[in-house]
Amino acid sequence: MIALKGSHTKSQFSALTKRIVCHKRKCSRVLKKKQEVEKIRSRYLTTGMLLMLVAASAHADGEEALAKESQNPVANIISLPLENNLDFGVGPEDARVNTLNLKPVYPVNLGKLNLINRVIAPLVYQEERFEGEGSESGLGNITYQAFLSPAAPSDIIWGLGPAVILPTNTDDRLGSDKWSAGPALVVLAKPGHWLFGTLAQHFWSFAGDSDENNVNLSSLQYFINYNFPTGWYLTTNPTMTANWDADSSDRYTVPLGGGAGRVVRFGQQPVDLKMQGFWNAKKPDGAADWSLQLQIKFLFPKS
Repeated sequence: MIALKGSHTKSQFSALTKRIVCHKRKCSRVLKKKQEVEKIRSRYLTTGMLLMLVAASAHADGEEALAKESQNPVANIISLPLENNLDFGVGPEDARVNTLNLKPVYPVNLGKLNLINRVIAPLVYQEERFEGEGSESGLGNITYQAFLSPAAPSDIIWGLGPAVILPTNTDDRLGSDKWSAGPALVVLAKPGHWLFGTLAQHFWSFAGDSDENNVNLSSLQYFINYNFPTGWYLTTNPTMTANWDADSSDRYTVPLGGGAGRVVRFGQQPVDLKMQGFWNAKKPDGAADWSLQLQIKFLFPKS
């Protein structure tokens, strides 16, 4: 009986030792992860501050009007924005997801209306979100928007048209295999130094992989900008989303935040530089806790 009791005690002690070792390893991984996040956040913020220093030192007198054109989603101006978003705290492993959005805009005059062609092509790198899943990189779902907007200037500016999401994702983890489409509407005003408005969209899936979940998604982006004569501006433009097919607890994403930017010139080339940060006040389980955004937008105004 004593031998059995001793064997049982040894087994318990061995199991306890294993749990302690596993706990220490897990704590070590968590600590290492936090240290990596701090390093990346520091580098990202440093890059953003350097971007703002470049903006501060560059020539930009009298660029307020061009800054407003850059902030207008349906402006009659060709542009090439490069928007980098770094998300933190994604999934159980608190992964980081980096998305570089290529967002070219090409307007076409149709007489009394302008057709504003907008493309969003996301290049994604994401770390391991779930244990054993591994990291992944590639192309996400490309979005195309076509807004019809009055060519004549007015106090209230609007644009209306279709938007389509293409199943261009190179991996199932980087997007949906469904074709989706729906209406998109932009309404804005720019009194004085202000420019504010909203961009609303809704998407329903209509084709694609039958094994994939259907898409029934709304998004609402409000944007508020205050512009200074020197080309500097304060900005906030978070995008809220609602996945209507999800459970009510995981339906909404509501980010809060903002930042600053400036339109500058490098030689004769105008460029819009911007930095923002967002915290998700409400989000689905596993979505990012917060994110940092850096943008470099090349502007090609008509002479």
